[in-house]
Amino acid sequence: MPDASDAPPRHSWRPRGNVLALSAVSFLTDASSEIIAPLLPLFLVGTLGTSVKMVGIIEGGAEAVASLLKLLSGWWSDRVARRKPLIVAGYTIASLVRPLVALAQSGTQVLLIRLTDRVGKGIRGAPRDALLAASAPLAERGRVFGFHRAADHAGAVVGPLIALACLSGLGMAVRDVFWVAAVPGALAVVVAVLFVKDVAVPPHAALPHAAAPVRSSATEVAAAAPLPRHFWRTLAPILLFTLGNSTDAFLLLRASQLGVPTALLPLLWVALHVVKSASSTPGGALSDRVGRRPLIVTGWLLYAAVYAGFALAAHPWHAWALFALYGVVFGLTEGTEKAFVADLVPTERRGTAFGWYHGLVGFAALPASVVFGTVWDAWSSGTAFFMGAGLALAAAAWLALLPATPPRVAPS
Repeated sequence: MPDASDAPPRHSWRPRGNVLALSAVSFLTDASSEIIAPLLPLFLVGTLGTSVKMVGIIEGGAEAVASLLKLLSGWWSDRVARRKPLIVAGYTIASLVRPLVALAQSGTQVLLIRLTDRVGKGIRGAPRDALLAASAPLAERGRVFGFHRAADHAGAVVGPLIALACLSGLGMAVRDVFWVAAVPGALAVVVAVLFVKDVAVPPHAALPHAAAPVRSSATEVAAAAPLPRHFWRTLAPILLFTLGNSTDAFLLLRASQLGVPTALLPLLWVALHVVKSASSTPGGALSDRVGRRPLIVTGWLLYAAVYAGFALAAHPWHAWALFALYGVVFGLTEGTEKAFVADLVPTERRGTAFGWYHGLVGFAALPASVVFGTVWDAWSSGTAFFMGAGLALAAAAWLALLPATPPRVAPS
């Protein structure tokens, strides 16, 4: 079965097939996750008595440990030419363990739960993105990844609203709210099992400059083929940017520091994800027209401005404005970066490429969050945010100055 990127683009675009199914799964999963996320930093610091540094260790460590699985699952999905089993397994693990935060009595227990949750994300991430790329026409790849991110962020709008309704409307305790996250998580697994379909990896080998060994199968050759040099060259500034992109839990703590009431933090989180969701599909579609790199550089420059704004902010309304601008950053960059990765590698190597992309970004998340939290504790929140802004500026300059990459490596 040929890669869907070989198909001509549709003039009237609407999501269908795997694009719609995977977006629905992400919507439900993020709704589940974000019932917990806006409450977790204050639960850790206020209820369990952990330090700000420990918040960074938990959030960054969870992503870093999962990174190895992101690498392995992407490579394995290329080798066996099947994505769905890993996708379903990853969503199932995360959905089962996530609500167990309700039972945690220490920061260490939360860390273990978050690690297992992120293991599920690590298993599913690269195969899912490879399947999305294979299910999208080349000319609409940015739009497809943007739409997927929009659905994910829409789930992040619904999740905090559910949490707010449980806390304020039903008077539930925070621990009880965490249990509610099990419901959309279970629905996500059902949708993945019933509606996500594998797209066969093309049978030819992904060796652009060398013939396949006579006795090797196509999938074995594809699994052994090196990734293009321009892929690694592009990944380097993305890695530098990630070192300045600490967990968003720190943004919630900064908002609280600026005077945003605890009861309104879920609404602030909702506002952020409303902007993310609204801007992701247009941002991805814009990258199809103007190119991936200009949009990523623009997004990173805006990120630097937002982080500098958090450093200088002095009033609660500043937090609301900065969270909205921060959402635009994601709309410009998240789907665009994934489409860029798919552009840079052959179809048969996309699982591995997305594995390296997610894996290295995940590894960088640990030092990014730990260093940010350490600087916050040792000096001030402003110093930490200025540090993040500086790294974003450096990454934007690096990416902008890279030599031009081939227009497309993947079959089209």
